[in-house]
Amino acid sequence: MHGSRTNSPRRHGVTEKNFNQGSPSLPSGVKGLEGNLGAAGKRFGIVVSRFNEFITERLFRSAFDGLLRCDAKRKDIEVVRVPGAFEIPLAARKLAETGKYDAILCLGCLLRGDTAHYDVIVNEVTRGIGQSAQETGVPHAFGVLTCETLEQAIDRAGLKMGNKGLEAALAAVEMANLTKAVARRSSLAPGKRAVRSQLSALSKKRKSKLPARSKKRSR
Repeated sequence: MHGSRTNSPRRHGVTEKNFNQGSPSLPSGVKGLEGNLGAAGKRFGIVVSRFNEFITERLFRSAFDGLLRCDAKRKDIEVVRVPGAFEIPLAARKLAETGKYDAILCLGCLLRGDTAHYDVIVNEVTRGIGQSAQETGVPHAFGVLTCETLEQAIDRAGLKMGNKGLEAALAAVEMANLTKAVARRSSLAPGKRAVRSQLSALSKKRKSKLPARSKKRSR
């Protein structure tokens, strides 16, 4: 799965597709936007938890490599390390609020223990990351493993189940491009700016003519 995505031809920016070739997701002739895996010129923040470092370092290395493979520059990637997964949402939000990053990657690992502590942390981390993305408008890629055992975490950090760090990197790049595409389409909606500009100009012309007409009538 990972190889097919990273080895595919690199496409930059965004594309607008006309899904008329039998796409299973959209009816024939319907246009749609998708983000591509081109990270050139974009900036990314990576928040990594130090807790369960044996796993999180594997996630980080794979995520970092994934961004580079998508043509991101090392100077455009900033890494922030936090004590544990619980601190990820706050650090991610602080990065997003600076407005300097096109996407934030959140990497961590939570393993179930003998108490309810695991469930509380999982819920808070998930909620916090999602809330940060929604309120800041900056895409957040969720790369926090929530596993029952260490073996499950190892499998998802580069063994049998691939590497969730790489998946987070690809998701971040794609969503960064998609977000830009949607914003661009919204700002350039058909005729909106042109119509507003014409109405504003017309209004100014009318106002400038009113004093002259009043003077003629008074004479």
